[in-house]
Amino acid sequence: MSTVKTGFLHYSAPPVVGGVEAVMEAHARIFVQSGYPVTVIAGQGDAASLPEGTELVVIPEMDTQHPRVLEISAQLEAGSVPDTFAAFRDALAESLRPVVQPLDLLIVHNVFSKHFNLPLTAALFRLMDEGAIRRCLAWTHDLTWTSPNSRSKVYDGYPWDLLRTGHRRMRFVAISEQRRQELVDLLSIPPDQVDVIYNGVDPLIWFGLSPEGYSLAQKLDLLTSDLILLMPVRITQAKNIEFAGEVLAAIKARGISPRLVVTGPPDPHDEGSMAYYHSLLDLRSLLDAEKEMRFVFECGEDDDSPYLISPQVVADLLRVSDVLFLPSHREGFGMPVLEAGLIGVPVVCSDRVPAGVEIGGKNVYLFNPGAKPDEVARLILDRAVNNASCRFRREVRQNFTWEQIFRRKIVPYLEQG
Repeated sequence: MSTVKTGFLHYSAPPVVGGVEAVMEAHARIFVQSGYPVTVIAGQGDAASLPEGTELVVIPEMDTQHPRVLEISAQLEAGSVPDTFAAFRDALAESLRPVVQPLDLLIVHNVFSKHFNLPLTAALFRLMDEGAIRRCLAWTHDLTWTSPNSRSKVYDGYPWDLLRTGHRRMRFVAISEQRRQELVDLLSIPPDQVDVIYNGVDPLIWFGLSPEGYSLAQKLDLLTSDLILLMPVRITQAKNIEFAGEVLAAIKARGISPRLVVTGPPDPHDEGSMAYYHSLLDLRSLLDAEKEMRFVFECGEDDDSPYLISPQVVADLLRVSDVLFLPSHREGFGMPVLEAGLIGVPVVCSDRVPAGVEIGGKNVYLFNPGAKPDEVARLILDRAVNNASCRFRREVRQNFTWEQIFRRKIVPYLEQG
């Protein structure tokens, strides 16, 4: 567990439904999973709707729908500062001070750029002035001053100018280059004073992975690889796995970081099957492909605990993969061809797979088992995965999962101390 304490602050938290709330929930999840304690500070929310291990502090006066906030906001939007503004700001600062003082970093979502609770914005500025907030990220999703819908609700002067003001303890983060440019223009600051950190996606949800499937995908380092070839087969000579290894090596020789995953086991009671499996391990070593050529069978805790997976987990791996690869010498049918077709994963298989030839036809990529490994590698790269859809899918998988965004973009803030 890290000693760095981080707070997320917004008007509301889950189960309130909204884009900002969804981002906070995702951030909280990846922070907690990575061992960083998190406190969510909001005007309304429920700890049961946040990841286990997240602390929630509710200060009702932060909520945009609090009666006093609504009253003050109505007058501010009409262009006048109510007499009650300063007292309400100071009360908010008093409520927040003991919550934010222990934090090493406070991430504030939209409160420094939207007008929905200006006393809260002013209270945060006061706490930064005092040093109660030591380091702050102004995470900017939307801006009132540049919005056609809400620009008319702010005016020159205090407190509206706070929404276009920086602070020495604050660093701006924008969720897109477009938002960064709006901040740069609004604050008249250099672009390098605003960082861009995009939103991300959760592969467990969008790939529909079971916890076991997600854990295995991470163990096999699939989500960050350039190309994933899946062979959902048992380890038998009929499957031509040695040829698959040579194709893998030809792909790797092009400067690509691939993975070839064989999901099934050898037959531990068949001496020939086990001998074939060990010959594949020798080939893998010869090809210098220990990292790239993976057998699920060997992912157990130790050599005495072979890892066997259910059809559900095989389906998990297929959804993550870029290509279903079946270079078989012979098949009676080839069920994985239909399974891949159902979920839209490209199929590259030998012309000895009846399902590929008779059902897949022109919708799959066929080759003769006698082809050279380099020819099949070129077929995979040039035809099966070199298209806009596959390229974008790979880009998102490698760079825009919450885990990757956290590791590459957010952790550096936490390590600043």
